Amino acid sequence: MKNIYRNALLVAVLGPLALISAHSAPAIPPFYVGASKIKPEGKLGQIVKKEKVATEVLGAQAWRIAYISSDVNDIKTISTGLLVAPTGPAPKEGRPIVSWSHGTTGSAQNCGPSQQLNPAVDLNEYFLPNGNSWLDYGILSLTELIKEGYVVVATDYQGLGGGGKHQYVVGQTNGRDTINAIRAAGSVKELGTGKKALLYGWSQGGYSVLSAGGSKEYLAKSSTAYDGIDLVGVVALSPVNFSGVVQAAMNSNSNDSDKAMNELVAPLSSNIFMWGHVAALMQGTQAAYPEKIKLAEWFTPEGAKVFDELSTNKCFHVLSDSLSYSYGDNYKSLSRSTPLNTKAWVDALIAGGIPNVKPTAPVLMYRGTKDAVPKSQVDLYEAQTCKLGGNVQHVELDGATHFTSPVEAQKTFLPWIKDRFAGKALTNACLKK
Repeated sequence: MKNIYRNALLVAVLGPLALISAHSAPAIPPFYVGASKIKPEGKLGQIVKKEKVATEVLGAQAWRIAYISSDVNDIKTISTGLLVAPTGPAPKEGRPIVSWSHGTTGSAQNCGPSQQLNPAVDLNEYFLPNGNSWLDYGILSLTELIKEGYVVVATDYQGLGGGGKHQYVVGQTNGRDTINAIRAAGSVKELGTGKKALLYGWSQGGYSVLSAGGSKEYLAKSSTAYDGIDLVGVVALSPVNFSGVVQAAMNSNSNDSDKAMNELVAPLSSNIFMWGHVAALMQGTQAAYPEKIKLAEWFTPEGAKVFDELSTNKCFHVLSDSLSYSYGDNYKSLSRSTPLNTKAWVDALIAGGIPNVKPTAPVLMYRGTKDAVPKSQVDLYEAQTCKLGGNVQHVELDGATHFTSPVEAQKTFLPWIKDRFAGKALTNACLKK
């Protein structure tokens, strides 16, 4: 209680910056300390560090892994994550691989879901009644996927335990992490994996898998740790589509980058929680393109300092609490009313986002009718992909929110995944429009 009164007094006398002081980055477990010191020299998907972890999932075995990936600029990185596989002998045709991309956890080195004490569990969400941690962790439908005999791999993304700065919601970077996680899983010969693989992800992870699903050339790379991935499907849950928004805005506003940035930012700045996601997007994009864009072009000097320190030291839910406590309704004072260099920002958001090409596999996309992700974002993806000749099924979950939609969606996406691995014919949902 004394600390609360002390902090309130500091804010009153010195302003919100009184609570932001220089201190070291958060501690991470030894596995990740070691992983962050490894140079990413080797093949894409090559596992450079591995550690057995316990799991309560029946018939499963699990490991923390660190593996080689690369970002949107083809700079190699170290990414960390979880690898979970059935015990016992594999079938002759090999086990399919399912790669999970998680939602927003933050940008600090300790925000990787695999760092939890008991990480190899079903998805555990902070905002739901059974949430028992300061961030969302675990793997959606893990128990069911293991029962089906699949190998499941779940990236943390670069910058969330393996060193470097996290490129938050840079779809191309996050998507490459989820592709290279498949390669990492396939490279472990004793797991008996086959070549068939599927991507699924939620929120930030939804953007990640949509980006990965359109990365035909990257998927087809040779001389990796596991060549020849046969991608059979993509499941995107509540996916954001920031690159689609700014591209559409540029097209409809005669390439006016100021208007395009406003059309992206304004709807997502109605409260401090959503504004925090936008701020994190800007920071993550700048981390991917440091020579082209600067934080001071979007943030105020105070905002750049505050958000950089918060995001370096705190995972997202705790970061949001700190923003709310220190700034309350004044959060918009941390960003410029009129951003600078908007053309470069728009170009970066588009380049780092979902490729404007036909996906390499069918896409099943969900959104809750009470979702925080605007329907217009998923509608944009559906319309553009159908126009390019893709196969996208878009399901609106009645009454579901951003945090309940993954639970609701698994009732129908699990059979869909099974059918894709079985090679069953699939009607093109775009032709029904």
